[in-house]
Amino acid sequence: MALESLRYRRGSLEVLNQRLLPGQLRYERVGGVQRAWAAIRDMEVRGAPAIALLGCLSLAVELAGGAGPQEDLGALEEFVGQKLGFLLSARPTAANLGREAERLRGWVRRRAETPGVTPQELRESIIEYIEGLLEKDRRDNRSIGAHGADAILGGLPGGGPVTLLTHCNTGTLATAGYGTALGVVRALHERGALSRVLCTETRPYNQGSRLSALELRHDGVPVTLIADSAAAAAMRLHGVHAVVVGADRVAANGDVANKIGTFQLAVAARHLRIPFYVAAPSSTCDPSLASGDLIPIEERPGTELTQLGGVLLAEPGVDVWNPAFDVTPHELITGGVITERGLFAASDVCGQLAERGER
Repeated sequence: MALESLRYRRGSLEVLNQRLLPGQLRYERVGGVQRAWAAIRDMEVRGAPAIALLGCLSLAVELAGGAGPQEDLGALEEFVGQKLGFLLSARPTAANLGREAERLRGWVRRRAETPGVTPQELRESIIEYIEGLLEKDRRDNRSIGAHGADAILGGLPGGGPVTLLTHCNTGTLATAGYGTALGVVRALHERGALSRVLCTETRPYNQGSRLSALELRHDGVPVTLIADSAAAAAMRLHGVHAVVVGADRVAANGDVANKIGTFQLAVAARHLRIPFYVAAPSSTCDPSLASGDLIPIEERPGTELTQLGGVLLAEPGVDVWNPAFDVTPHELITGGVITERGLFAASDVCGQLAERGER
């Protein structure tokens, strides 16, 4: 069975409940925006691209089912805007859903102003627009993988095979398919140029051990799971050629917000002179924020650290700080940022993409 984060056909949407992995593979129905909001907030689905897709597709499901105004273009546009605004309140850090919501609002406004368009035609075209995001994400991920493989192999005498280290989950389960950082891993594997990928467990939600290790083994990619606290030692002792991670938001100056623990990996890689790459679609760039200091960082419940499956891991009254993300300064992203448009220096990526009109 193919692993997919989402299963969609016109009027029907299912999400793989990733909180149950690896013990149980269960797809659950998403009947509309309210259910998608809960799935995002409760981390049944995670990964910035998958969050954006789930949110937008849940709106498409509602529209296909006849939800919203039927006879008034302006009212239908307002309905779409309200639903998107609600979805954005689920989790604050990832940029992709906000970027796609902004694009969709602008597209709906232009379409609604088209002379002669009817409310039903507007509804149908919104659904088709959203459905197009699925295939675009898959294409973009393949491009990210190819550009990343080229960059990594091009920086190595002899061109491989390479050993990589990655963090969290950035693959099929975080996107519409193939993945971003794991897309780079897959591209190298397909070329016969991957020796092994070291995968951090990624506490406290264990996205690395529960999700990345699962999907890589499923696809026959050589993977070794390591504790988060073993990452620096693994870089030094296991011949890591590059570190490749994903991103939830990239500020205008190239600072990157990603899963907590990314910053310390970048520090260790810099000390050991190992190239550190970020792989992310262009929609992750947020030029409205001058630096990573302005990126909102979600803080999760303390029980994620103090309990596991109902078993106490710490004294119940202990004070807990549990940020879901950290910010890596752009100067530590020594390899660059890999997008579907190519490889960019971190400090230039948002500006370069903005010049091309690809934000």
